Amino acid sequence: MAGNTNMTRNFPIRIVIADDHPAVVIGARYELSATNTLSVVASAHNSTELMEALAAHPCDVLVSDYAMPGAEYGDGLAMFTTILKRHPNLRIVVMTMMENAVALRALMDLGIACIVSKSDMTNHLTMAIHAAYTNGRYLSPSMDRILRAAGSASGKAPALSARELEVIRLFASGLSVNEIADKLSRSKKTISTQKSSAMQKLGIERDVDLVRYAIACGLVSDYGYAAALPTGENDPN
Repeated sequence: MAGNTNMTRNFPIRIVIADDHPAVVIGARYELSATNTLSVVASAHNSTELMEALAAHPCDVLVSDYAMPGAEYGDGLAMFTTILKRHPNLRIVVMTMMENAVALRALMDLGIACIVSKSDMTNHLTMAIHAAYTNGRYLSPSMDRILRAAGSASGKAPALSARELEVIRLFASGLSVNEIADKLSRSKKTISTQKSSAMQKLGIERDVDLVRYAIACGLVSDYGYAAALPTGENDPN
């Protein structure tokens, strides 16, 4: 079972890497191989592979992307919540291009306090893993800047809730309101209300602009849906 129950055990720290882009996994493996205190024991490219890897390989720290759509356990907050329920002693480092402060704070509320931007130098990943292993906190420079800026702009930016943000992200990933309701085990009415509330707070009237917002914030990595969405129509579901 994944999760380190003995924080005094000898190195190396055992790591599982999850990202839907193979090049990112290869790059992370290469970066971590330069440190003799770290050992990558498995990798995964979606949440289904990730759950299988965590069940099969004892590990101390999970390094995972936030957005890995299209698998059994979803991604984002729902995926991390499931992982922490199954592996409560597992330490997690989120490595992401996401730049939305509300989503980053939601991760920290889950107990994930080590977050690294893919746009920062790769050595920050090594430092974040060591911090996570000791149950510490680590934000790479871009992540720290985003959260500090959001703090200084408190009350000026739209105050989206974590649930509204998750609905936006899933919608921008290509799911309908009905599909989001099924995935999150909520009613269609609740999801529709949260989507509408988020759009009102953001001053957005069209679905395509909501998708563009999600892309601009790094909430989704697949840009294809934005191009396919009609520019003058809302999702009929």
